[in-house]
Amino acid sequence: MKKILGILLISILVIGSLTACAKEPEVTEDTTIEDLVVLFVPSRDPGLILEATEPLKQMLIDAMGERGYTVQNVTIEVTTDYNAAGEALAAGTAQIGFLPGGTYAAYSSDGVDVALAATRAGLNKDSENAKDWNDGLPTLGDSENQVTYYRSLIYAGPSEYGRMLAEKVNAGTALTWDDVNGAQWCVSSSATSSAGYVYPTMWLLENFDKKLSDLTKAPLPGGYGDIALNLSNGTCDVGVGYADIRRDYEAQWTTEWKRTTPIWEETNVIGVTEGIFNDTISVSTNHPEVTENFKKAVQESFIEIAQTEAGLTAIKIYNHEGYKVVTDEDYDGARRAAEVAKG
Repeated sequence: MKKILGILLISILVIGSLTACAKEPEVTEDTTIEDLVVLFVPSRDPGLILEATEPLKQMLIDAMGERGYTVQNVTIEVTTDYNAAGEALAAGTAQIGFLPGGTYAAYSSDGVDVALAATRAGLNKDSENAKDWNDGLPTLGDSENQVTYYRSLIYAGPSEYGRMLAEKVNAGTALTWDDVNGAQWCVSSSATSSAGYVYPTMWLLENFDKKLSDLTKAPLPGGYGDIALNLSNGTCDVGVGYADIRRDYEAQWTTEWKRTTPIWEETNVIGVTEGIFNDTISVSTNHPEVTENFKKAVQESFIEIAQTEAGLTAIKIYNHEGYKVVTDEDYDGARRAAEVAKG
């Protein structure tokens, strides 16, 4: 009886061992992509975009190939407008799209997933504390520091009221609503401009629970050149714009506009917005070929491409200098900005 039980036990162990060793066949995704569709938005002339990005086709075929994807063809298209690119990704008719942050945020709940953010050279100043920008020295570019966002700044000009605001900030005194409301502001003529309207509005909301539209003196609209000019001649006490606007108008300040003191000494930062994240490279989660592995391959491919001279030339038309991995949460600010832009 003991022998019989022993034989049965051995049989059970052998069968169990064989069963444990047996593996289910591995399920592998089809890594052949007949047509990889990449969408660009018309932020420049569509013909120029298509011409500049043509070399990306072979670069993508090669880079994706190194990551196990056989791409037989790459189609690059420029959509009719920004929303058309978001809608195409949401519909799953394209795998990849170069979307501005606001466009990505608008379609992120519809099957569009951010893969990368474009990078550009940062600045040697990036403090959220306004007075840290006011040392009287030029803000310098830092090409070694590639960043995925930029800031909008609220500038006080050389008018008497502008100097009063700057003195308070530089003394470490918090501004009040009465302080900023007493100023004549200059803003972008486009109410959807991130640095020239939307994010300064968010700054007012965060600090005073007010908007640009609540200012007693209606803000004067114009382009960034108009804003800088109107600060120089005292038409405006306060102007808004991207963080390196003073670099762009440094020469005109003392030549065309006849100021005798450098722009770095005559203008002061009195407010700093949160970061405005750069353009994205996004993928469509509604396209059957887009998986997590595909997204990772896209991330690695574009980062690699941007590190080559030919790749940099191809993406230069969008002023991109490289790419970094970001997350959906990085664009929460863009979502809040979209709500502000709606009014």
